Amino acid sequence: MPAQGSSARSLLGAGLGLVGFSAIAGLLVTVMVAPAIAVTGMTANNSLNVFQELPDYIEISQQHQRNTFVAIASDGTEIPIAEVFDQNREEVSLDAIDDDLKWAAIDGEDRRFYEHGGVDVPSLVRAAIGQATKTSTSGASTLSMQLVRNLLVLKAANTPLTDDYTEDQRDADVAAATEPDLNRKIKEMKLAIGLEKKYTKDEILAGYLNIVLMGGTTYGVEAGAQRYFGVSAKDVTPAQAASLIAIVQNPSHNGLNNPENFADNKERRDIILGWMYEQKHLTKAEYQEALATPVDETTVSSNAPRSGCASAPVEYRFPCDYALKSILNGEVPSLGTTKDEQLATWKQGGLKVVLTIQPNLQGEATALAGQYAPATETRFQLGAAIDTVQVGTGRILVMAQNKTFDDTGAGDATTTAVNLGADQRHGGGSGFQPGSTYKPYTLLSFLAAGHGINESFDAGKLELPAGAFTDCNGEQDKAKYRNDQNEKGSYTVARGTAWSVNSVFMQMATEVDQCSTKEIARSIGVHRGDGNPDGSDLHTRPSCVIGGCENNIAPLTQAAAYAAIANQGVYCKPIIIDHIYDSSGTDIGGQPQECGPSLVAANVANTAAYAMAGVMTGTAAASNPKDGTPYIGKTGTTDESWHTWMVGSSTAASTAVWVGNISGKQQLRRISVNGINAAVLRHRIFLPLAKSIDAILPGSAFQPPDPALLTGTPVFVPDGLVGMTPEQAKAAIELAKLSYEDGGQMDSDLPIGTVVATDPAPGASVPKGTTVKVFTSNGQSAAIPDVVSAHQSYNSAKNQLQAAGFTNVPPAGCEVGLPTDPDLNTVVAQDPAAGSVLNKNTAIVLTVRKLSCP
Repeated sequence: MPAQGSSARSLLGAGLGLVGFSAIAGLLVTVMVAPAIAVTGMTANNSLNVFQELPDYIEISQQHQRNTFVAIASDGTEIPIAEVFDQNREEVSLDAIDDDLKWAAIDGEDRRFYEHGGVDVPSLVRAAIGQATKTSTSGASTLSMQLVRNLLVLKAANTPLTDDYTEDQRDADVAAATEPDLNRKIKEMKLAIGLEKKYTKDEILAGYLNIVLMGGTTYGVEAGAQRYFGVSAKDVTPAQAASLIAIVQNPSHNGLNNPENFADNKERRDIILGWMYEQKHLTKAEYQEALATPVDETTVSSNAPRSGCASAPVEYRFPCDYALKSILNGEVPSLGTTKDEQLATWKQGGLKVVLTIQPNLQGEATALAGQYAPATETRFQLGAAIDTVQVGTGRILVMAQNKTFDDTGAGDATTTAVNLGADQRHGGGSGFQPGSTYKPYTLLSFLAAGHGINESFDAGKLELPAGAFTDCNGEQDKAKYRNDQNEKGSYTVARGTAWSVNSVFMQMATEVDQCSTKEIARSIGVHRGDGNPDGSDLHTRPSCVIGGCENNIAPLTQAAAYAAIANQGVYCKPIIIDHIYDSSGTDIGGQPQECGPSLVAANVANTAAYAMAGVMTGTAAASNPKDGTPYIGKTGTTDESWHTWMVGSSTAASTAVWVGNISGKQQLRRISVNGINAAVLRHRIFLPLAKSIDAILPGSAFQPPDPALLTGTPVFVPDGLVGMTPEQAKAAIELAKLSYEDGGQMDSDLPIGTVVATDPAPGASVPKGTTVKVFTSNGQSAAIPDVVSAHQSYNSAKNQLQAAGFTNVPPAGCEVGLPTDPDLNTVVAQDPAAGSVLNKNTAIVLTVRKLSCP
């Protein structure tokens, strides 16, 4: 207590003047009801019935309070983000309110507060006489009666509208609690009496000070003190205390939220100060000092209540809004078992919501987006979004973009209320065409069907008929496409993935049902930004295979899907709320981690990851952090380069970066931003962020691929190819799902152009699509005749060889024999041996036996 606390009526002892409640009830009828009946013509029975039918008391329930969003820094400290409320209130205990405020309320509104039992009879007598004689409009409301009125009004205002409780009913309830008629007054009086039966004076005073309207949407003296004076209710001066209580009498005229009200507020404030002085709750010096304090811009702060995520620090606004949308969508079961229960808990307020966002990474990502995709770009509507989720939990670590969040309607071209990284349900748009970042879903489907990444396809095949695709939805189109780098020749699936070859993926898609691809994608969370959350309305036309149809995807969705691949097929739904603490500080839980198996088996995910690791040395080499943390990934560039993507994941975190046109069709490959080709901005953003992520959450090695999915189901090189024409051999090879390649001619005694050999050889087991080189005869070979067994001379043997087409017969070699040898002067050896099929230009060396050799 201050110096004036020597008053005979102290806060602790003032309750001794309570009188019997039954006596007051009787007095109500005699002094208040009877005069009113005389004036209004109302019957006594009607008034008594109203009185008797009321409940005995009303609860002082906790009123709606502010909810707060925070993030946790790496050192464990809390970072305030934003407050969200429909009623700006912070309930505090009575000992957290300055005594000047308590006495200002009592002295200004109900000086016999500690003496009456809820209804001040002397005041009622004066009010009744004044109203009956029309000499006064005083209502003689005690603090208890005012508290009842506020409780009834807020009960109606805070009740959610339903089919049973309509807006008209709410308006009627508010009117019943505020309209100046007899029934309302009787109701207030009885409920005030019941209030005094159930609660102590201090509990009633605390309830009153926490509920009173302070102007606008600000309620309670704590919020009022913060808003108008920038201090807590425990630190107000006598002048400030009286000004706050002055608002209560008429918030629309005395409220400090409007400078036009300052004079009226001061007039009422000074009256309250006078009563505080008269009741000896202020010394003369304190009273004079308070009277001399002006009520103007020099003493009243302009701390307008800032509710909503637009008031958060710039880097946290989109995560804040995403979290708010998640709550309003009914996605936080810790707030209640049903959506309605969750919304009711949220509206009640007093909650502290701890986000999953990692502050250091969030700040860096926001800065990178602004640096490389400046929101001030005026030539086209340049957008950039960055989203990172933790593998194995789904916790959103980063949610950033180049535009600043602002949903107030007061923004400019550098701001937006659309979360470019999220789907529509969470404040985003319709998503963006994913380009080649959609290809891994065909890869997963291809592997799940038993195929292998060493299977090959002809990259030069740039058109497929509609009938080549199996699609249970019937979305058939003729597929005509091109390769970004005009790739041709045979490409394995692994190589085609590394270099994002369209034709490879289009042909892979003919090996699977497009609906299987859709179901696999759905199982790891893939859905259209403006579509069904379960992905059930994903399109399956052939153009979708390479990300060229209406399946527009949000970056966060892509990050979570790739995280599932890195997590051996276990998908975790993205979440953004780690903890929620209620008004008592109890952790009631955040969003649960919803992780579970998908349609992507572990061996399929691991083999896909093996192929996608090649992307980091292929089209995504510019995003590869090369810091010791292995990465998988996929780039994406849509037709005409309107949108560009880089999605990459370690075993710890998955990040999606989108840079493109928010609207419009500027080709990013044909424009530079700050001297950098716009099509590579995604890499400039991804690379440094990936390094920072790895420093905090270093990933480990990915699991090895399934050996069976390297080759897939093997096929065999057909037998019987030798002797065929090249055309016949090609047809047989392609029928076996292999690729034909002309290996050129080779020496053979078969007719010219006839198949003489293959590589791999006929009967070999190879991956589907393997290239088989086919060699044909040049007709230049023949079987070497036997010129030894005839015991003929060199010249005779030479003639025989020449007759067979072997014209290269050098002079004979010599071998010494005995005089009695019957083979003297005949050919006794030939090299190469007889029967060898060789080119006719091959030298045939003959050996003749003689008695002596040179």
